[in-house]
Amino acid sequence: MKVPVWLRPVLFIAVLLAVWQVAIDRHPAQLLPGPVGVASGILDLMQHGLLLKYVVASLFRVTWGFGLAGLVAIPLGLMLGWYRRGEMAFYPLVQVFRPISPLAWIPVAILWFGVGDLAAIFLIFVGCFFPLLLTAMSAVHNIPAVYFNAGRNFGLSPGAFVSRVLYPAVVPQLLTGLRLTLGIAWLVVVAAEMISVNSGLGFLIVDARNAGNRYDLVVAGMVIIGAIGLLLDIAMRSLEQVRSFHWSSSED
Repeated sequence: MKVPVWLRPVLFIAVLLAVWQVAIDRHPAQLLPGPVGVASGILDLMQHGLLLKYVVASLFRVTWGFGLAGLVAIPLGLMLGWYRRGEMAFYPLVQVFRPISPLAWIPVAILWFGVGDLAAIFLIFVGCFFPLLLTAMSAVHNIPAVYFNAGRNFGLSPGAFVSRVLYPAVVPQLLTGLRLTLGIAWLVVVAAEMISVNSGLGFLIVDARNAGNRYDLVVAGMVIIGAIGLLLDIAMRSLEQVRSFHWSSSED
């Protein structure tokens, strides 16, 4: 009997969970809990109303940090990609700040914004800004010359060219960049919550570790983080499949 394609990942995960549980049962002295213990930890969080609270807190920070970075970085990147003199002026500065880890900004974020949501949002903003900026610049550079020639031949105004040619041409690459950067935002928020806030999934992991070595909650937090990250990636990939965003593809 042939296993359906959609069922194969489910079966593979089930096998991994079974192996994990068997390994824990054979070595019960290990600190790492098994799937049953992790599931019990998740239920415990749900019963105390903490699961939804922490998930919403993390998603709130990611939404604001990621959204603000997109609103600032994408238009700026498109402008710099369009005006090469501006790119030549700002590119060295971008390359100086881009390699700096967002976590290196934690002392600065706490100094400026204190311990709270603003510090975490700032760290996410920093982590997302430069990838989105470079993606937007690269997207403009990759626009085929025939699009520019067509815009000139039809006598489009600068505003019409941006709305009817530039933005549609760069959308596919921007969606890919947004998808990858959203993963970065999710990584940064977890790290930021371990240091600069007192809620969220990152805080859950640290708090569970400090409050009596609740490793079932530590691993539960890790599982929840991974599951939400997968859902966010699936959502972004679904946007990449929208045909109206791919009018510039050769297959269309």
